[in-house]
Amino acid sequence: MANLNKVMLIGRLTRDPEVRMFSNGGKVANFGFAVNNRRKNQQTGQWEDEPVFLDCEAFNRGETGKTADLIEQYLRKGHQAFIEGHLKLDQWADKQTGDKRSKLKIVVENVQFLEPRKDGGSGGSYQSKRQDAPPPSQDYDSGGSEPPPMDAQPPPKEGDIPF
Repeated sequence: MANLNKVMLIGRLTRDPEVRMFSNGGKVANFGFAVNNRRKNQQTGQWEDEPVFLDCEAFNRGETGKTADLIEQYLRKGHQAFIEGHLKLDQWADKQTGDKRSKLKIVVENVQFLEPRKDGGSGGSYQSKRQDAPPPSQDYDSGGSEPPPMDAQPPPKEGDIPF
């Protein structure tokens, strides 16, 4: 059976990244991230934002991985970003009660900065160098332009069956 563990979100950092170094020279950046789910209030008929708060971690992987470095350098609390990664379940026992605890995290593999730079440039993007990841098919300028809708399909070719 096939499995897919992929997360793609646009939201804002809820706290500045906290960076730790490992003895082997590696680095991890931990940060909070918030996204909004839009829903219609059945009583008032108004659309409301329902926030979802998430914990994220980004590593510098391999010789060319710089995801944690870039997050540390360019992102701060309140900054908007697009993140792509996968879910990871952390499990531990509570030190006081011994109860089992768990928390779902997002391991960030790619990040795109959506805030304008202080020097007046547009946001930038970074994709970590993973051998198993295909190259991105398109790179969107985050300076206000929006990507095409996700359900956009190329026009049918002559002789294509319409289903």
